Amino acid sequence: MVNVKDLGWDPKTVGIIDHRKVTAPYVRMESYKTGEHGDDVFFFDLRISQPNTSYLSTKELHSMEHLLLAGFRKYLPNNFICVAPMGCQTGFYLVLVNEGRADVVLGTYERILKDILVETEVPYANIQDCGHFEHHDLKMAQNIANKLLETKSTWRQVL
Repeated sequence: MVNVKDLGWDPKTVGIIDHRKVTAPYVRMESYKTGEHGDDVFFFDLRISQPNTSYLSTKELHSMEHLLLAGFRKYLPNNFICVAPMGCQTGFYLVLVNEGRADVVLGTYERILKDILVETEVPYANIQDCGHFEHHDLKMAQNIANKLLETKSTWRQVL
């Protein structure tokens, strides 16, 4: 049985929450599920922009998606399932298996954001690996990473 509090997450922020009451940017566990073979699957909300107020451009979203994908594959290869942009253009969904500890998730996220600041190109931004390979902007992604790192101390403050 998963104990959200023991993992370092605020139980009040797990589940569906009113987007009018949140303060972005933040990172929260949205949900989890234990599979029939005992694996725990964790679903996270990596919110970057304030819902219904500000939005990421498609270039920002696309570039950040590639950079987060490369980072989570690198740092959590045995746990990483997926990172996907939110249709509302305010952040990303992250899915991990058997890793739900807040310190690990937040530490990995911070490490990836720091890596983004020194990247020289957007990973997978080529005709072989991307369906819209010319639609990226590394500088815009680096600006987002920098802003997120500046707010690191409030990532767990969702409401």
